[in-house]
Amino acid sequence: MTKGILGRKIGMTSIFDENGFLIPVTVVQAVPNIVLQKKTVETDGYEAVQLGLEDLRAKLANKPKTGHAAKAQTAPKRFTKEIRGSKMMNYEVGQEVKVDIFAVGDIVDVTGTSKGKGFTGAIKRNNQQRGPMAHGSGYHRGAGSMGSVDAARVFKGKQLASHMGDETVTIQNLQVSKVDTDKNVILIRGNVPGAKKSLVMITNAVKAVK
Repeated sequence: MTKGILGRKIGMTSIFDENGFLIPVTVVQAVPNIVLQKKTVETDGYEAVQLGLEDLRAKLANKPKTGHAAKAQTAPKRFTKEIRGSKMMNYEVGQEVKVDIFAVGDIVDVTGTSKGKGFTGAIKRNNQQRGPMAHGSGYHRGAGSMGSVDAARVFKGKQLASHMGDETVTIQNLQVSKVDTDKNVILIRGNVPGAKKSLVMITNAVKAVK
């Protein structure tokens, strides 16, 4: 049974727990999400709820987005994500999903887009070792052999210099430290993927230790 909500990562801070320990937390602002669509086994082959976050300006929304949101009697949304699970099927199209869907102590998974690092070499990106830095060495920070067996091509999976970061990352088994329903804020213990103001999706943990 899965439940979840979309939000924006605001940044990190720290709070004191009931025992007086200083706990680092990530602040996620999750304004009420709107249920845009319900998918069922009969019509789509699986059960899921499509959530929308943040209104999109009318001039930026095309006709399909506008018509899709109109079925839920709301404005087109900037971000939409599907969350599978029978627990979310209790919501109807047009209803709001708020931060009180989670409580203090819940174990959650947080999915976001990691920070982009740009084009990086094999040492930084793939944790490879450099060669000797003496003047006689002919190899310092190279990518290594391209494959001596078949020199006509580079084998698939060869670790080379390329773009690093900017990938979808999920950090599992994080704990909810505080839920502020007045400010639509969830405080999650530890760090979550992504830069400040980036979109994150919070769902209940699928591998939580019972």
